[in-house]
Amino acid sequence: MNTEGKVFKYPDNVDTDVIIPARYLNTPDAKELALHCMEDIDTEFVKKVQAGDVMVAGWNFGCGSSREHAPLVIKTCGTGCVIAKSFARIFYRNAINIGLPILECEEAAEEISADDQVKVDFDTGVITDITTGKTYKAQPFPPFIQNIIKCGGLLKSLKEGENNG
Repeated sequence: MNTEGKVFKYPDNVDTDVIIPARYLNTPDAKELALHCMEDIDTEFVKKVQAGDVMVAGWNFGCGSSREHAPLVIKTCGTGCVIAKSFARIFYRNAINIGLPILECEEAAEEISADDQVKVDFDTGVITDITTGKTYKAQPFPPFIQNIIKCGGLLKSLKEGENNG
């Protein structure tokens, strides 16, 4: 499994209120929420993001509140992966639970630039900056977590397991 797309780059400590401002949380519709993804830090993000594009960020991405809305709107926008130096632990867990691929790789997050074209292989953890030709190695998830992400999230993977069991 992999993704390829353009990079949107963000700094350290991007919190969940920046990813999806709390003022929009009165709607249960993920597509409507996704229209506001990153708007307080990048007003052009939702206008420019395309399926498979990649977010690259610094330390502690997704800090703040524990709401699942943050990884959900990133995924709903079509973002194929988030690469960061580190993730806030609750965001990390929520991303897996809803099936958003994420990778921690300090060197890639430091060196990859906005608008670069990047390809990510989730099975191997290899991140290729097509623009520069440089490759990076992140630790891939173990197969059972890769399966959760491939199924689209924890609940979907459990349902699939019931249907195949």
